[in-house]
Amino acid sequence: MKTRIVLLGGGFAGVYTAMYLEQLMKRHEREQFEISLVSRENYMVFQPLLPEVISGTIGVLNAISPIRRLARRTTLYTRQIEAVDLDKKQVHLAPGFRPKPIVLDYDHLVIGLGTLLDYSKIPGMREHALPFKYLGDALYLRNHLVHVLEEADIEPDPEERRRLLTFVVAGGGFSGVETIAEMNDFLKSAAAAYQHIQPGDIRLLLLQSGSRILPELGEELAHFAHRILERRGVEIRLETRLKAVSELAAVLFDKKADKTETIPARTVVTTVPSGPHPLLSTLPCKMEGGRIQVDAYLAMGGYPGVWALGDCAAVPQPDGITSPPTAQHALRQARICAENILAQHRGKPLKPFDFTGLGKLGSLGRYSAVAEVMGIKLSGFLAWILWRGVYLSKFPGFERKIRILADWLHDIVLPKDITQIKIFHHSEVCHEHFEAGETLIYEGDFGDKVYFVARGSVLVKRGDTVLKEISKGELFGEIALISDSPRTATVVAQTATDVVSVSRAAFHEILAHVPGVKQTMESIMGSHLGRSVDLDQERLK
Repeated sequence: MKTRIVLLGGGFAGVYTAMYLEQLMKRHEREQFEISLVSRENYMVFQPLLPEVISGTIGVLNAISPIRRLARRTTLYTRQIEAVDLDKKQVHLAPGFRPKPIVLDYDHLVIGLGTLLDYSKIPGMREHALPFKYLGDALYLRNHLVHVLEEADIEPDPEERRRLLTFVVAGGGFSGVETIAEMNDFLKSAAAAYQHIQPGDIRLLLLQSGSRILPELGEELAHFAHRILERRGVEIRLETRLKAVSELAAVLFDKKADKTETIPARTVVTTVPSGPHPLLSTLPCKMEGGRIQVDAYLAMGGYPGVWALGDCAAVPQPDGITSPPTAQHALRQARICAENILAQHRGKPLKPFDFTGLGKLGSLGRYSAVAEVMGIKLSGFLAWILWRGVYLSKFPGFERKIRILADWLHDIVLPKDITQIKIFHHSEVCHEHFEAGETLIYEGDFGDKVYFVARGSVLVKRGDTVLKEISKGELFGEIALISDSPRTATVVAQTATDVVSVSRAAFHEILAHVPGVKQTMESIMGSHLGRSVDLDQERLK
């Protein structure tokens, strides 16, 4: 009977474990193992190069590698993981096209699920912030930036124009710094193609809750990065965290001054906070800081054959600290994990994880970077050359290396591409968050949505007169949709408010086809208008 190895996660930890297993197996062992990898996507994202997708420095598909070409003898399941039963040694996967789930039995289970952005800590973050973690996030952000420039170029209202051209990035670690650096390069370069936008009109803010950006590096390099970004026009707010996000603004909290500030902005990018994968909370394992506790061999206690590595595992290092969530550590953990699985099969002793890190690299865009490698500190152009050289050498697959190198060469001589690819479908039903005092509806506007209040309250106003208060469980905005007329009043959030908005098209579909909705809407609209209402007659008016 074959030894079944199931790997969970399509990042560095999971994919490289599969690759090392295939490489390290002896020829006669290949028929003795069955390797399965479960990933939401059929590709692996090379995270260090993801910010360059924003600026178009490299092509969208050149930041990823197909898993099937990296691990050719591994069976790939592009399914959601429903549950893991450690007692029965089974992994339950969600159905695909057919409504039939899959159950994978295993002898060895490798958990490399990484982390996810935790939307619960910041009101409005899920509804209005742009996450930056996956390939889709990078592509969406790039398209969003072009869309904002297009709108700002023709926007007559100065206040709205400033809001459109204000960009906030939350998180001053490597991900946040590299993201805002690429955004800055792209936006300032692209502005030359727009008649009514000057580079000086664009405002970028980087928020860092700590006392300095890039806390992973020493103070000298962190201060160099700080100076470079500020010299290029990025405004850096230290000891400031993102408190809330609405459709119209970012709410900041200055910890030193102990005060809140509202920054009007249409673009808020979040690289923090990260939290554990929800599946981990269902497992009966010991946790350490939201990560699975493992020993020096990457084995999880109490369940033989279960291993954990990467960002989701608290891996002890010889220097006494927990292994940081970086690609270089995940790669080496993957090799140790593969070696130990094979060592168990061969009856040989296991090998402990003894890597403490070679250094850290961070790009600042426009031919500049910071690097700390084996105790040597570099900054500027030389560090940028090293950054590109290291990551190009580490990128899996020779074909992708050639494509990336070609992209980099093209970027030197060709202008930034500013095309917007509209491939995303906006949801017909959305959750939206508004801070107190923000306007949801303006009198005279076109009626495009109906709103249901999920939390908080709003005021319906005409001029300076308050007509009524609408609170949790009530709806508003239906009159303009049903009568096909402009909005008859302005609606302002009285408190921090969450609403569910339904588009005009979806609302009319529900009204026409869901039993009882028409009668209910006639009753609600009648109470708002103070008279009896027949929807069929209202539409004819």
